[in-house]
Amino acid sequence: QVQLVVSGGGVVQAGESLRLSCAPSGFIFTVNSTTWYRQAPGNQRELVASITNHDVTKYTDSVKGRFTISRDNAKNTVYLEMSSLKPEDTAVYYCHVDRLWSGYGTFEDLWGQGTQVTVSS
Repeated sequence: QVQLVVSGGGVVQAGESLRLSCAPSGFIFTVNSTTWYRQAPGNQRELVASITNHDVTKYTDSVKGRFTISRDNAKNTVYLEMSSLKPEDTAVYYCHVDRLWSGYGTFEDLWGQGTQVTVSS
């Protein structure tokens, strides 16, 4: 079974930076699109940033110019570099992969465990 492993997150001051990582476990051939979502208490889950296997990226307006999504294909890892963090960025961040191909077969609609990002003012 393939799982998405998420790392990073933590507690930072406003204006500081954090990096999140998302990588599937196991023997992976190719990952299609990866998306970072976040959910703050009392709010719906929202898309933060996404990247396709052709490196086409998309960002929600509130993070444009501050967050960067990238992928290391050799490691099948997607990163979310978050800079100039604001208190309103506080949320649980989730990684999602729509499809990947592995030595165990094809998997779709994978979610990583959430990681808490807390930005204090």
